[in-house]
Amino acid sequence: MELTPVQQRVVGALAEKELTTPDNYPLSMNALLAACNQSTNRDPVMQLDERVVSNTLENLKSAGVVRVVYSKGMRVDKYRHVLPEAIGIDTPELALLTVLMLRGPQTGAELRTRTERMHDFGGQSAVEAALDAMSRRDPPLVALQPRQPGQKEPRWIHLLGPAPTTTDDSVPEGAGRWGPSGVPAGVSEGRSPERTNVIDPDRLAALEERVANLESRLDALDLD
Repeated sequence: MELTPVQQRVVGALAEKELTTPDNYPLSMNALLAACNQSTNRDPVMQLDERVVSNTLENLKSAGVVRVVYSKGMRVDKYRHVLPEAIGIDTPELALLTVLMLRGPQTGAELRTRTERMHDFGGQSAVEAALDAMSRRDPPLVALQPRQPGQKEPRWIHLLGPAPTTTDDSVPEGAGRWGPSGVPAGVSEGRSPERTNVIDPDRLAALEERVANLESRLDALDLD
């Protein structure tokens, strides 16, 4: 299976919300757009519009990866992925692929931390065992990259399509937006900028998730 970067983002966003907020899944178009365009827990950050996501959903439906959920009580169509059915994976493997599709190359330790809300592996050895099994499939679903210059550890990538370029350990995640110490990019760490508010990325992620959940609930209401 070969998914484009935008298809990866759409499938990854659907899978993430299924595993983390099942009560608000499947997703409406508005909720899916919000999930795709989150500024946290995404690498790279994207700004997709409804036209692009709608076209992507049509292609994914044709490929047997996404389905539309129709219901009499709903004012809008909703969407769900069927990736486990399409490529024959279970929940632990889906959790790992979801993080790799949404956040790019990851170390084994990063994958364990970032899949905690999706699946409880119980330990790092279980994560490594799942990754090893996925890499030995025919065709393989993941691969371990050789350690790159400037990196402390090798990183895993998914093989469902082109993956983002591996980042350097010397540049902390989000530094382009937040600066290396949580200071907004372009602001010197040695001075206190006037009226500059530094937002905790974890708090922002929680707020974005709440907005997506609220949009999904509003879409489910029958206002007629």
